[in-house]
Amino acid sequence: MREPADDPRDRPGGAPAGDLYDWFRRGTELLERGDAGAAAELLTRAGAAEPGSASIQEALARALYDAGRYADAADGFRRLVALRPDDDYGRFGLGLSLTRLDRWDEAVDQLSLAVAMRPGRAEYAQALRHARATLRARERPD
Repeated sequence: MREPADDPRDRPGGAPAGDLYDWFRRGTELLERGDAGAAAELLTRAGAAEPGSASIQEALARALYDAGRYADAADGFRRLVALRPDDDYGRFGLGLSLTRLDRWDEAVDQLSLAVAMRPGRAEYAQALRHARATLRARERPD
């Protein structure tokens, strides 16, 4: 049986047990186990408590993407690159999120930056090729 103090309903605002680090750690564990929705909930709380943490923003954006919440993921990756403009993974994640939103021009821009920052990452180059090909195909007259 759970102790009453461990029940989130008994804490102010329904906050989960633990501190910010605990929320981050549990959120990333949930993400690694494939429970992106639960991870996003916990990491959203952590991100609100510490909006300047690039680590939390990255984990939150990844969770949102994996949960299929692509607009929210794009916003999360934007927050990450605002904190760390030289973050190649942030640019890559933003580019992928934008492809899911059919915003191909913006996706190509972000993926191009990711490739320029880390030219050895094959998945970055592959995503950029795909985005460019899709953009070209959509620009062709019928």
